[in-house]
Amino acid sequence: MQGISAKYKIKGMIIMSETKRVRTRFAPSPTGYMHIGNLRTALYTYLIAKKNGGDFILRIEDTDQERYVEGAVDVIYNTLRLTGLNWDEGPDIGGPVGPYIQSQRMGMFKDYALKLIESGHAYYCFCDKERLDEVKKIQEASHIAPMYDRHCRNLSKEEVQEKLDAGIPYVIRQKMPLEGTTTFHDEVYGDITVENSTLDDQILIKTDGMPTYNFANVVDDHTMGITHVVRGNEYLSSAPKYNLLYEAFGWEVPTYIHCSPVMKDQTTKLSKRNGDASFEDLLAKGYLKDAVVNFIALLGWAPKGEQEIFSLDELVKEFDISGISKSPAIFDPIKLKAINAAYIRKMTPEEFLEYITPYIRQTVKREDIDLPLLASVLQPRTELFTDIPEQVDFIDELPDYDTSMYCHKKMKTNEETSLEALKAILPVLEGVDDWTVENIHTALFDLIAKLGVKNGWLLWPLRTAVSGKQFTPGGGVELCAILGKEDSIARIKKGIEKLS
Repeated sequence: MQGISAKYKIKGMIIMSETKRVRTRFAPSPTGYMHIGNLRTALYTYLIAKKNGGDFILRIEDTDQERYVEGAVDVIYNTLRLTGLNWDEGPDIGGPVGPYIQSQRMGMFKDYALKLIESGHAYYCFCDKERLDEVKKIQEASHIAPMYDRHCRNLSKEEVQEKLDAGIPYVIRQKMPLEGTTTFHDEVYGDITVENSTLDDQILIKTDGMPTYNFANVVDDHTMGITHVVRGNEYLSSAPKYNLLYEAFGWEVPTYIHCSPVMKDQTTKLSKRNGDASFEDLLAKGYLKDAVVNFIALLGWAPKGEQEIFSLDELVKEFDISGISKSPAIFDPIKLKAINAAYIRKMTPEEFLEYITPYIRQTVKREDIDLPLLASVLQPRTELFTDIPEQVDFIDELPDYDTSMYCHKKMKTNEETSLEALKAILPVLEGVDDWTVENIHTALFDLIAKLGVKNGWLLWPLRTAVSGKQFTPGGGVELCAILGKEDSIARIKKGIEKLS
């Protein structure tokens, strides 16, 4: 497959010519969990492909066997499928440019490196580790940025052949130009120019014959027809080297989209080592997958309007490369919670009930509880599903509580007024035969009107008495309906006893 033949830019958007199809790739290394930055790269890569009616390709880069984690490939598959980022070509489904696992593509990389040697863009390097370490020490002592001193760069063909015949181990290095500059374009950062003299003669093929990442990804991207490359901005410094490889082969350079890092705060990157959440962790903490995807989309990308809640299909329509920011994205847990809450509000009552029942059952074992009613009370108040067990743990058993909880400045209640309120409530609720939310509400509000008091004066003591908690998923009326008549009356009597 070939790269793009024509590219047109309109206000930061990339519009491809009709003759060439947009092809993007997500190329993770199977080294463990799916971290948030990785998932964002996958998401942006997917959105660019689908926005342009193109192909989203999954390629597994597994050549770093030292960091390989058993089962990590399945984590990648499961995460992408769960989030709806379905690939058009990949290891499990095949495609026209496979194999899609890098370790299965090994045979070709050395051949491509040898072509570069033939064209004068690469060379054999026979320097051993001891010599390289010594060079590095000298450079560091002289406050020179460490880089290869090009000792083998100008060996004659005869010298090279002699060393090859002698079986001396070697690597193959890229021969960087020593003068002039290299300029590359990035859709986020614009044109960037570097002095060629600052570019290290990087290794392309290691001593064991394996390609380096920097070489393999260029060859793979070209042979797979990749038109757009999305990656973190830590690769900006490598982009000139990639461009020089493309030029050396006579290949078309893809469109680069380098994204700023996702930060915990202004100075600290998100890191699993620091206990920061992976995608799997966020799901375990009670976040909805669609909410997480929505949130991740906004980590470094700004939509044009005010809307912030997007389905995946809406993101495909709205996504624009020009909205990607150069500034680091701050992982804001408050915003994530707010987005999650918005998704919870959008669930149907049936969906919500199905979702939360396991969480309710962690602390509520009673079978006589009206779960749909409890769910209806919880839904407008829930931000995280994992908060639910603690919110409803009063249902099975009234916790021991201090009577100071009856004192509420805003409600103008204290222990004395609360005792008065509960004594007034008790006979009224005892007289309610058909125990429903509506009937309890009518009885209590008739009492409020009769006594000529504020709602909170009566309802705050009731809520405290039946829950024993400062914060509850609903008011006194709903809680009584959920608990049932017998339990509600018993708890009110208990409150009167505590306050007397």
